[in-house]
Amino acid sequence: MISNERPAPYGARPFAHQPPKPAVAEETIKSEKVQIERKTFVFTLKENPRGRFLRITEDVNGRRDAIIIPATGLADFNHMLEEMIKASDETPPKPAPVP
Repeated sequence: MISNERPAPYGARPFAHQPPKPAVAEETIKSEKVQIERKTFVFTLKENPRGRFLRITEDVNGRRDAIIIPATGLADFNHMLEEMIKASDETPPKPAPVP
């Protein structure tokens, strides 16, 4: 028997049959798109009743992934990104292996 075929030891989980949460209204403040190689990145600054946030969506051949950064963390995120850019500029790339 496969482990996911066994019944739960404490019965059915109460959250398993709950209806989906209603959508939260989000207002788009600003949106920008950038194409890098085969990837498209969409940066969207939004606001909802819980606050402002930046959604970064990566689209690669129709497959999408996203991260959300609360506005309270944008300065820290920017500082870290600047440090990564600096490290990339200062570190020479490794040569490609010769077959």
